[in-house]
Amino acid sequence: MFTGIIENTAEVVEIDRNGTNLTFTLKSEVGLELKVDQSVAHNGVCLTVESVMHDVYSLTAIKETLDKTNLGQIKVGDLFNIERCMAANGRFDGHIVQGHVDGLAKLEQITDLQGSWELKFSIQPEFSNFIVEKGSICLNGVSLTIFEVQEAEFKVALIPYTWNHTNLSKTAVGDFVNVEFDILGKYIQRMLRK
Repeated sequence: MFTGIIENTAEVVEIDRNGTNLTFTLKSEVGLELKVDQSVAHNGVCLTVESVMHDVYSLTAIKETLDKTNLGQIKVGDLFNIERCMAANGRFDGHIVQGHVDGLAKLEQITDLQGSWELKFSIQPEFSNFIVEKGSICLNGVSLTIFEVQEAEFKVALIPYTWNHTNLSKTAVGDFVNVEFDILGKYIQRMLRK
């Protein structure tokens, strides 16, 4: 389990295709503390560390993951937002994040407010029941608060720290980010359907 509080970024130094899989080789300060078989969220996607050498490590995304996330669009030199799983004795600073991406959100607009940034996203209409005013959402692994909810659009605000320490500042209008909706909202929707 994760909280959506990004620890660091990891630079993609190599991408290898093996059948329908992509293996990413990444470099990050956090790599010095990783272990093989550890779960780490990359842009909000829970992936397993396969090898570690100093600050360089590798992991593989399979077809199912590539089909449902933005990982297939990643290029060498891009940055991943990374978060290690939450320690049992840790603080719960964000919200419950599983690292199981529900789909993609498209960045429609960036507004620089001279001290913070508002980002407007659109989602597929079938996901509109999962966005609520002042609710939580996870975008590229970052726990954020939703506001100005429309039918299939919403905004989030980024403080300078989040802008400067995640890859959301590198996202351009028209780009897609991984989105994980709040697990509590998903359970409630399922119960209501029954």
